Amino acid sequence: MTRTAFILVTAIVLILAFGLGWFSHWLVHRFIRVAGGDVDEIDRMAQDLHDAEEMRDQALAFLESRETELGSQLAQAEAELRATMDGLRAARAEAEELRLYVETLNARA
Repeated sequence: MTRTAFILVTAIVLILAFGLGWFSHWLVHRFIRVAGGDVDEIDRMAQDLHDAEEMRDQALAFLESRETELGSQLAQAEAELRATMDGLRAARAEAEELRLYVETLNARA
């Protein structure tokens, strides 16, 4: 192999290596590249996700406070119901006593 042929073959191999490297670089960046518009969309989606998480946290806090409030109202209503039932029971007993008293007065007369 002559000196000129060796230089020519070496130049062709280097050009092919450069071309193959450039093509592989272009191919890799083609598949993993994030365009400017994509970054804006990702930022918008991240902000929307953050807003949704905040709304969820607020909804959970509201539900928790509402559940506590309704629980206390239920306990109060149950206490009032027990007091009313006790009063009704006492009124029925008193009415029964008065009925018996009236019947005994009517029986004597």
